[in-house]
Amino acid sequence: MAISDFSSNLSETREPSDMSVSRRALMMGGLSALCLSLAGCYTVGLPDQPPLPDETFDYELAYAARTDGDFELPAINYKSFDRRFWRQVVDYKSSERPGTVIVDPYNAFLYWTLTPTKALRYGVGVGKAGFAWAGDAQIRVKREWPIWRPPLEMIERKPALKKYWEKGFEPGLKNPLGARAMDLWQGSRDTLYRIHGTNDPTSIGKNVSSGCIRMWHQDVIDLFSRVPLRTKVVVLGKQEEAS
Repeated sequence: MAISDFSSNLSETREPSDMSVSRRALMMGGLSALCLSLAGCYTVGLPDQPPLPDETFDYELAYAARTDGDFELPAINYKSFDRRFWRQVVDYKSSERPGTVIVDPYNAFLYWTLTPTKALRYGVGVGKAGFAWAGDAQIRVKREWPIWRPPLEMIERKPALKKYWEKGFEPGLKNPLGARAMDLWQGSRDTLYRIHGTNDPTSIGKNVSSGCIRMWHQDVIDLFSRVPLRTKVVVLGKQEEAS
């Protein structure tokens, strides 16, 4: 994964007064709050992305059955899950630049930061690979309906999977990566860590046997439509897990 390198361009080099800092912070906070209160208003991510969830958000429509490419996605029975795992904007303080993805595998959440105090949160399912490492990365590859090849370690445990290493598991609803995959890299190295869809929607909010970070098809498609390539991703370690 490549570590994100953002340059900081300062319009002024002089030290601002406390009054100007306070006024600026107040104005920015007010603008952020106003922006987040308006459906479709956003300041980070790709253009033409869908509106942010608000108090009028239609979850029935968001998690309904839909056609995506050549495949028919089934509806998500979202009401059978704790509401905290539904896609939603939440209070979330972070020192990361807005537009950063923060994965908290220990609480089964993925955050896409909108401002220093707000984030779009999704519920996720976490496999053993999801606890394998922590640190910073970049989304270097984005794939729609990807082919899946099992890691060699998995093939050692289940030799029958070798055929999928050679030919790949064809795209579709049974594919372990689901509708979308975002591959995380550090520098020139593929970490083999993925944010991806799942063919088992009941795994959201749980620790599952394999895989990295799983999302409902409808949620991973939503995230995919928001984050550009080279988006910074921070995977929290146990000592950093969000409260």
